[in-house]
Amino acid sequence: MIRVIVVDDSLFLRNSLVSLIQQDPEIKVVATARDGLDALKKIQAAPEDFDVVTLDVEMPHLNGIETLKRLMATVPLPVLMISSLTEEGAETTLKALELGALDFIPKSLEKDKEAFGKEIRQKIKSLSRRKVFVRLKYGLRNKKNEKAAATPLSSAAGHGKGGKNAQIADYPTTPCKGPRDLVVIGVSTGGPPVVQKILSALPENLQACILVAQHMPPAFTGPFARRLDVVCKIHVSEAVDGDRFERGHAYICPGGKHIGIRMRGALPEIAVTTEPKEALYKPTVNVLMGTAGKFMGRRTLGIMLTGMGSDGIEGARILKENGGCLIAQDEASCVVYGMNKAVIDAKLANVILDADEIAQAVISIVHG
Repeated sequence: MIRVIVVDDSLFLRNSLVSLIQQDPEIKVVATARDGLDALKKIQAAPEDFDVVTLDVEMPHLNGIETLKRLMATVPLPVLMISSLTEEGAETTLKALELGALDFIPKSLEKDKEAFGKEIRQKIKSLSRRKVFVRLKYGLRNKKNEKAAATPLSSAAGHGKGGKNAQIADYPTTPCKGPRDLVVIGVSTGGPPVVQKILSALPENLQACILVAQHMPPAFTGPFARRLDVVCKIHVSEAVDGDRFERGHAYICPGGKHIGIRMRGALPEIAVTTEPKEALYKPTVNVLMGTAGKFMGRRTLGIMLTGMGSDGIEGARILKENGGCLIAQDEASCVVYGMNKAVIDAKLANVILDADEIAQAVISIVHG
C-alpha cells in the first residue's frame, strides 16, 4: 500500500484530491495538512508513515517552496507538486523541481477531473518507487553539508565524487563517433532538473544546435526556456516555427505542439507544428527523433532521458537506421525508468550514462 499525505490550504481541494487518489486500491491517503507547517509537523512526527507527499505551491504561513526545503533537509520524501497553470506557478514549480520535488501536476480538476485523477494516481505510483533513492540522496547530501560546515576548506578541497559504472552489465554498447552538429533530447517525468544539469554544463562555443522535446504544459515551456537561458552558457529559447539552426543554441518545444526538422531547400530548419494532432504526448519525441533521423541522419546525436511510458521509441529506430547515435540515461539516475528503458530494451542505445556524465559525452561526440 502506498501511503500519501495531501497538503493543500483549500479544504475543497484536499477532499477532492483524497477522493481521486483513493480510487486506486493500492494508494491510501493516510493524512492531510492545511499548510506547510501542519504538514511538517505530521511528517516529522512519524516519517515512516508516508511514501509520497502531494504539495500545493501556494499556501499561507509556509508556502510550497519553503516547505519543500525544510522537508528535504529533515525527512526527505518523494514530492509531487500541485501547480497552478500560470506563468508565476510555472516558475515556482520549476524552482521546486530544482530543490528536490520529483514531479508536478497542473491543477486541472475543473477542466477534466477524470484525466487529472488518472494522471495523479499514475504519478504517485511512479514516485513511490523512488522513496529509497530520495532518502539516500538527500540524506547523504545533508550529512555532506553538515560535514562541510564543520571542516576547514583547506582540508575539504580535492575530494571528488568518485567514478561510476554508467553502463548496464552485458549491454552491447558501441561508441558514438563524431563530429555531430545536431543534438535532440527527449524527456518527460523528472526531466527539467536533468535537462538543466546537461545544458548548463555545455560550453558557449558548442558546435551543435540542440532541440528539446520535454513533455510539459504550454504555460511552463516559456518560463523553462528563460530559466535555462539564465543559468546556461549556451543560448536557450522557446522554439518558433521556421527558426534556423544555430550552434551553441538550445530550442525548447512549446507545450501543446511538436518540434521537428524540415528542409528549406538545402538547409534544415526547425518545424513547430500541431501535427500529428492525435499524438498522445505534445510534444511527442517520435516526431523530433524521427525527423532528425530522416533529414540529418549521421549528423545527429539523440539523448533519451527519464520519462513515463515509451514515447520516442519509433523515432529512435528511425534515427538509428539513418546513422544517428543514441545516449540513454541510466536507471539509477532517473525519476522514472520508462522512455529510456524502452530504447535500452530495444538495444537502440549506443551507450547508457548517468545523468552527471551526459554533458561531457555530448561535448566529446559533438566535437569529434
